[in-house]
Amino acid sequence: MKLRTILFSLLAVAVIASVVWFFSNEKGAAQSEILVSPKRGDFVVTVTTTGELEAINSIQITGPSDAQAASIWQMKISNLVSEGTVVKKGEFVAELDKSEIDNKVKESALSVQKLQAQYTQTMLDSALTLAEARDDLTNLRFAEEEKRILWEGSAFEAPAMKRQAEIDYERAKRNVTQAKVNYVTKRRQSIAKMEAVSVDLQKEQQHLAIFQKVSTEFTINAPADGMVIFAREWNGKKRVVGSQVSPWDPAVATLPDLRSMESVTYVNEIDIQKIAVGQTTTIRLDADPKKVFTGVVTGVANIGEQRPNSDSKVFEVKIKINEADTTLRPAMTTANEILVARKKSVLSIPLECVRTEGTTTFAFKKDNGGVVKQQVKLGLMNDNDAEVLEGVAESDQLYLSNPSESAEAKTVLLTVTAKPSSANAVALKK
Repeated sequence: MKLRTILFSLLAVAVIASVVWFFSNEKGAAQSEILVSPKRGDFVVTVTTTGELEAINSIQITGPSDAQAASIWQMKISNLVSEGTVVKKGEFVAELDKSEIDNKVKESALSVQKLQAQYTQTMLDSALTLAEARDDLTNLRFAEEEKRILWEGSAFEAPAMKRQAEIDYERAKRNVTQAKVNYVTKRRQSIAKMEAVSVDLQKEQQHLAIFQKVSTEFTINAPADGMVIFAREWNGKKRVVGSQVSPWDPAVATLPDLRSMESVTYVNEIDIQKIAVGQTTTIRLDADPKKVFTGVVTGVANIGEQRPNSDSKVFEVKIKINEADTTLRPAMTTANEILVARKKSVLSIPLECVRTEGTTTFAFKKDNGGVVKQQVKLGLMNDNDAEVLEGVAESDQLYLSNPSESAEAKTVLLTVTAKPSSANAVALKK
């Protein structure tokens, strides 16, 4: 009895397993051989990308304009208002670290004081030197007058005494003449020294004026009313407290014009050939997907770039938003659907039906209970379907996956209509 019970149990298990295997195979075969028919209707080709909102027009809030003239190459942001703050013209926006410029102001002020003292000393030395030269010239003139009197009084003296008096008088006149020339030279020399010190003083005063002007610009105020949006660095990161600003990239923040916005997106190098200026776009906000905006492509980059965290080259595309809305804010993420092409009354099939061997494209078609490998000629393609120009009709049934009889399927090629040659054309006319 126990043996009989065991045998019946094993037989029941075998029957159940057979039934399960049969139905699972039938279900798998049914699933693997799903048939679809080509459909006719509007065919749309789109490219979907993720973008970020930016204002088309904006006013830059920058650091000191003369930082390069002040020999300051890096400026650190020490204080910055919160992003999104609405400010009025003249209100505080940011402040840069002033330690370097303060040191330059102090050093330049000391140099100006030193040069001013040097200028005063040179002026006093020149005045003293010229005063002494004038006194010497006056004394030489008196000596000349004395010698002249002696020479005139020697008219009745012995010839030797008269000659000596004449020589003394000539020497005195020559000393006066030489003293006049020396005075002019000393005067020019004093003027040159004064000018040299004056030039150095003026140059240092100009440096001090630049340093003082730049120092006042380290406190940055809003040039107009608006909402503060942080500027981005070369690597795409936003500038925050601690970021460095240079004379070549002085932007700290921007005041965007929220009345005119655009979505800046990046398209991969595979799809960029489909994008062109003027194409219409549907735009949705990730923050509020219910709101739908329309836009138009206004710019397509000619050169690709390597974006952070991306292995492939992408191309920048700018899409202008047609509508103005108070919910649109810079840096919002958008989903952009760019319309590449649209056709009416197009026959299309799912991409799963399409097979390729070399340069030949075909689909498996059900034919009188069997399967044929039908060559097809395709047109436009989107993410799900392909336009069929030749090869199948609406009444045909196509396999989504390879049918079980695919290996034995007959290949049906498209017929090519040959153009008649000129000789054949003449023969046909006759």
